[in-house]
Amino acid sequence: MNVTRLTPIASRAVFATLALASLAACGGRDRPAADLAASQVTTIGVNSYLWRAALETVSFAPLLQADSAGGVIVTDWYANPDNPGERVKLTVSILDQDLRADAVRVAASRQVNQGGAWVDAPVQAATVQKLESIILTKARDLRRQTVS
Repeated sequence: MNVTRLTPIASRAVFATLALASLAACGGRDRPAADLAASQVTTIGVNSYLWRAALETVSFAPLLQADSAGGVIVTDWYANPDNPGERVKLTVSILDQDLRADAVRVAASRQVNQGGAWVDAPVQAATVQKLESIILTKARDLRRQTVS
């Protein structure tokens, strides 16, 4: 069995040739243009426009949890100073990496103060829908700002 060994100079030449060949493949001019406003932005695990819009929308309440990788925002209880006998707690879930209407879900809990104790109360479906709509509108606005 005849095994050919390369001399150190020959092995360097082979290595240099392979390195140059691999770099030549990177220098093409046929690269696609970057789309800064793509609907799918995955640097944080979920759509960044929806994420930023959701954080902005619930910024009136103190945050308990904000997990950008999982796309979950949970607020603490918030009582409006104009109505201190009622408080709400929100959970916003970003469900997709695309900027789509079905990629955001809001869940709300509401309590009212009765005789010094907080008692669970129903949340109107329109309230949750309105919050989802506000988040989507803000996300679209953020995307438009990125384009221009």
